[in-house]
Amino acid sequence: MSIQDIIEGKKQWRAHLARVKALPPDYQIVYKELQKYLFKVGPVSLSDGTLLPGIVDFFEEGVGAGKGVLELIGTDVAAFCDGLIKDCPTYADAYQESISGEPGTAGK
Repeated sequence: MSIQDIIEGKKQWRAHLARVKALPPDYQIVYKELQKYLFKVGPVSLSDGTLLPGIVDFFEEGVGAGKGVLELIGTDVAAFCDGLIKDCPTYADAYQESISGEPGTAGK
């Protein structure tokens, strides 16, 4: 990864955060909780950069339609996140696979 890639990544992240800050306060609170949960659970695909911007797109559409954030996702943030990443492998899954193999095969 070059310096230019790092700079571009930071620009994209800052633009993403600006979009989040433009959301109504209740949406911002729920987004931060979603982000916290996803960072803890660690879906491998999180680093490809489409999941979080997709959530912001979804929230912006909800704001445009005049819906409250809980109308969109329900009252259980974790269940909503789990639904988003149900078919995605997580780092926890990868770890479990690495330790469930035969002794001495981890890391191969």
